[in-house]
Amino acid sequence: MRSVSPPALSSFAGPVVAQIVTDSLQLVDPTRQRRIPLVRYFPQSGRAPAHKLKVALLNHAYHGKNTDYKFLADNLVSHGYYVISIQHELPGDEPIAMTGNLYQARYPNWERGVQTIRFVLQELAQRQPQLDWQHVLLMGHSNGGDMVMLLAKEHPELRQVQQLISFDNRRMPFPRRPYPQVLSLRSSDQLADAGVLPTPAEQTQFGIELIQLPTTIHNDMWDGATEAQKQQMNEAVSHFLEKK
Repeated sequence: MRSVSPPALSSFAGPVVAQIVTDSLQLVDPTRQRRIPLVRYFPQSGRAPAHKLKVALLNHAYHGKNTDYKFLADNLVSHGYYVISIQHELPGDEPIAMTGNLYQARYPNWERGVQTIRFVLQELAQRQPQLDWQHVLLMGHSNGGDMVMLLAKEHPELRQVQQLISFDNRRMPFPRRPYPQVLSLRSSDQLADAGVLPTPAEQTQFGIELIQLPTTIHNDMWDGATEAQKQQMNEAVSHFLEKK
C-alpha cells in the first residue's frame, strides 16, 4: 500500500472550471415505492461540450448526506464528469447494525444501496441520453464504499461501470479482476476486515491502487476535512482519473 505525505497547500491547484451548477432532483423507484433524493453537479456553459460528459455517482457514508462531498464533486466536474450524489438513508429506515457479524448484518443495507444505484443509472440514462453512460465512475465513502464494492461483485455484467473509488470501505471485499479500475484511499485510524483489501500480489495482478493517508482519519473524508486533507484526496483522485 502506497503512503502519501500531505501536499504543500500550493502544490495542487484544485479543480478549475468556469462555474459549477448544482441542482436537486427526487426520483421514485416504483417497484420499492422508495424516494431517491439526488444532488447533481455539472459545468455551466453557453455551448455544448466538445465531448459527452462522463457520469460519476457519489455514495455517502452512513449518517451522511448527499451534500457532504462537494469538494470531490467539484474536482470530478473539472475532469469532465456529470456528478450525481445519492441520498441513501431516509427517515424511517432501520438503523444498521453496530455489533455482531457486521458483514452479514449490514448486507441488506448494501443490497438496498445497490438497487438504488442501479435504478438511478437506468432512470437517468433514459432522461439524459446526452451524457456518456458508457463511462461511469462509482465513488463511495465508508458504508457507501461497501455498496459500490458489492455492486461490482454482484453485477460484473455492468461493463459501463469502468472505475471505482472507495474512501475507506471496511467490510465488503474488493473485486479481484482487472475491471473496473479501482482506487481506494485508506485512513490512518481504521482497519479493514480480514480479506477486504487485496494483497500486494493481487494489487499488481489486477491493477488495484491503495493509497494510505497518514494524516487523515476515517471521519475526515468529507467536506469537513482540512484544506490540506482535501487537496491530498483530490490529488490522488485526479492522478487516478488522468492515468492512461
